Amino acid sequence: QVQVAESGGGLVEAGGSLRLSCAASSRRYTQYAMAWFRQAPETEREFVAHISWSGASTDYADSVAGRFTITKDNTDTTAYLQMNSLKPEDTAVYYCAADPWGSTRYKDPNVYDYWGQGTQVTVSS
Repeated sequence: QVQVAESGGGLVEAGGSLRLSCAASSRRYTQYAMAWFRQAPETEREFVAHISWSGASTDYADSVAGRFTITKDNTDTTAYLQMNSLKPEDTAVYYCAADPWGSTRYKDPNVYDYWGQGTQVTVSS
């Protein structure tokens, strides 16, 4: 069993920045592939960013590429999402997902068994 918890959401003005944190913990695993998804009201959950088990590779949705950066601290089993140049359309609940095994289908939310409860990000105009 893996426990996942996010933090760092809040209210910011357009053009501002936030950094989200996601901590994954378990007795068995010490490293995880981790991803961020987001979901706005009446929309499907969409992929935002992914970092591999080793932390060597990352991937981003086109909508956030160049503005968001995902990093991972394997020692602390924590992933971060640095969000810069935020836009109102970034407003959503952001969810962190962890996968101790990794998958090539990391953009699919159905791949993940372990999720945080979400943190609200609101970007005002």
